[in-house]
Amino acid sequence: MTQLTLAKAQIAITAALEFSRGKSLSPMAVAVLDARGVLKAYAAEEGTALRRADIAIGKAYGALSMGVGSRTIGVRATERPHFIAAVNNAIGGSMIPVAGGVLIRGDDKSIIGAIGVTGDSSDNDELAALAGLAAAGLTADPT
Repeated sequence: MTQLTLAKAQIAITAALEFSRGKSLSPMAVAVLDARGVLKAYAAEEGTALRRADIAIGKAYGALSMGVGSRTIGVRATERPHFIAAVNNAIGGSMIPVAGGVLIRGDDKSIIGAIGVTGDSSDNDELAALAGLAAAGLTADPT
């Protein structure tokens, strides 16, 4: 069974940041949470804006809370804003409903964690998350 180890989380973060630098994106912050929503690893580049840690964690935490990627949560927020607002309130206001929060799946398709990336456009944040997870040999589920 695939496990989300500290080593894999760190590889994912390093690779996400390397992807971002290779694309000349804005300074990024990356958080990896385990299946319980506990912070496994975090890194931020020099020049990231204040509170980027909270945003990266919020993207990943929202994905874990809803069982779908944060891009999907953003779509649902447009379709059913009252529901997403209620869920966000229920989980303490820590959901960020835009792309950049990607679930991590185990071999058996169970959710073993999530990665959240922030700093550039939400689309680029998600691309960096996907690159990081691929480099770590982890299965990404952005939907």
